[in-house]
Amino acid sequence: MAEGEKSAAAVVHGEEQIPPGKAMSAEQHMLDKGAQMLQALKPVKQMKQHVCTFAIYSDDMTRQIETHHYVTRVNQDFLQCAVYDSDESTGRLIGVEYIISDRTFETLSPEEQKLWHSHAYEIKSGLWVNPRVPEMVVKPELESLAKTYGKFWCTWQTDRGHRLPMGPPALMMSPQAAEGERGKVREEMVKVRDDKYNISSEALKRSRVEIAEPEWINPQADYWKQHGKGFAVHVEPAEMKKITGIDFP
Repeated sequence: MAEGEKSAAAVVHGEEQIPPGKAMSAEQHMLDKGAQMLQALKPVKQMKQHVCTFAIYSDDMTRQIETHHYVTRVNQDFLQCAVYDSDESTGRLIGVEYIISDRTFETLSPEEQKLWHSHAYEIKSGLWVNPRVPEMVVKPELESLAKTYGKFWCTWQTDRGHRLPMGPPALMMSPQAAEGERGKVREEMVKVRDDKYNISSEALKRSRVEIAEPEWINPQADYWKQHGKGFAVHVEPAEMKKITGIDFP
């Protein structure tokens, strides 16, 4: 394991889960309660669904994480998700995923499409679940989501034991069916998730056989399957655009 990295278990169950800082004061708790009563918090209240699934780092398939998406459906073609590392009250906000329909995806440039992943396998394989919601209730939604594409930026690499969001965001990809073990989620991770929610991904997979496969999945998505390459983000200094008449030191 590389220097500075932690096991997923150590991150989730140990003190590494807690960002550095003093405990909240009684005054802060009172302020938060008062603000909660007075403010509308409208964007947050639009989150209607909790989805648990898995994601893989685009530039390193050995790094896989369980994710908890809190989903807002803006319209039938666009969803936005706040992504956490757990569904506990101490869950950490680790990123954001945008989900678009196939018809919207086809309007993107080929270069942009490379950053997105398809969801059909994730849905059909039983990896994508709505915890504690009966399958019959969510099946129409699953049928719609099987035809969508997502772009997921991870902003907090908790699997490395980071107690704060460090470095640039990382592009994530979804599990896929591919040759060998490429793009597959480790069985032990799935078992831990399934045991937690008392579900069986295999049983869900069998029950979703009748969900229609997309007629066509654009090969620009899941770019690694065709080209064997992922994407990594690096930060480098850049000349600032200057406001006319103002010089910086």
